[in-house]
Amino acid sequence: MNQDLIKFLIEAKKRTYANENVKKSVSTRIGSHDYEYSSENMTYHDTYFGGTKFIGEEVVYLDDTTPIWGMNYYGVTLDESLSEEAMDKALRPALMQVGNDDIIPIRGPKEYINGEYKYTFNVLGDIDYFEGEETIYKNDVKIYSLKCHGGIIKR
Repeated sequence: MNQDLIKFLIEAKKRTYANENVKKSVSTRIGSHDYEYSSENMTYHDTYFGGTKFIGEEVVYLDDTTPIWGMNYYGVTLDESLSEEAMDKALRPALMQVGNDDIIPIRGPKEYINGEYKYTFNVLGDIDYFEGEETIYKNDVKIYSLKCHGGIIKR
């Protein structure tokens, strides 16, 4: 199951928020931004609130009814004048690299550099139980930080 979940997560993440050409889904809650992706017997749902300061949750469902994996996250853009620029030049391109290195595919790679932007992601644990921190630097100045945690959901 874990290899199927990992493969599905990589696919889902590249076909939702990280991909700037994908449209949002209908909001599930007041003020939320939502993305959804389904393939075979799994569905991925990402919902978040806010912009330069945001909170969100991702859940993977098996057979559309059973939540089997989830992650919560909170992020903040420390230099709000760079919010859209940082997302376009650093965050989205880094997140499209998910699965391209040896860390668990829950955000981006360990490191991604695009011009003056540097993205890093450090994570402890595995797909079953993890916590991580994502950062973006512009010219070696930290401009963005996100913390996340999650894992397998079981009754």
